[in-house]
Amino acid sequence: MTAITRNQAAAIASGTLPVEDPGGETWMMTYLDMMTLLLVMTMAMLALAGKSHELARHSAKLTVAPVFSAKSLTSIDPPGALLRVHQAPAPVVEAEPAPVVAVEPEPVTVVEPEPPKPTTQDLLNELPLDKLGNDIEVVTNDSSVSFRISSEILFPSGQSDLSLGGLAVLRKLIPVLDSVPHKIIVAGHTDPQDIRNSRFPSNWELSGARAGSVVRYLQSNGIQPNRLAAIGYADTRPLADNALAEGRARNRRVELILER
Repeated sequence: MTAITRNQAAAIASGTLPVEDPGGETWMMTYLDMMTLLLVMTMAMLALAGKSHELARHSAKLTVAPVFSAKSLTSIDPPGALLRVHQAPAPVVEAEPAPVVAVEPEPVTVVEPEPPKPTTQDLLNELPLDKLGNDIEVVTNDSSVSFRISSEILFPSGQSDLSLGGLAVLRKLIPVLDSVPHKIIVAGHTDPQDIRNSRFPSNWELSGARAGSVVRYLQSNGIQPNRLAAIGYADTRPLADNALAEGRARNRRVELILER
């Protein structure tokens, strides 16, 4: 049975008589139809491929930059860089505000003025001087009060041991000296006449020994030893003219200096 071509079918459908294909070229039409279909499919695929390429480019802009670049691939790390452990930066911790501490004001130190130093007259007013008698001379100056006693009353001539009369005079001084806490300096004085004996080679030894005898007596009668001092001045501090007998007698003395 002979196959009916598309042209023959079309002619039959339209009511016309089919024309015979004398050269047998009916296959050409089928080939062209297939080529047209392939062309259309190719164009559609190219269109879809173009849209996919644009979509990929748009997505690449939204992604993170590539991990590798030409610079990173060609750079040379220093020795040991591969062994170095990269540490994450320490988190920044905000410092808490310092608490407000109430500072109490420092107390104001009030410096009280020192009490005025007592005057010589104040010292005299403290001393019971009414029972000293005439054998003790009270001498005052800006810094002290002195009790002056003649060596003729206290000691035998050329000696340093206290006489009975001297002990009686010094006994009157004990309550006076004991009534105040001040330091007492006992000073012995002589005239310039040489003594030169085996016990006292000079007036230095004599004046010092007489001052020491008075100090020992005061200590034995209750005066604290840390208040006492004995000094011998020999004839270096005369009160009167040594050319006269009266002057030499005045210069031979013992003074008890009460320092305020």
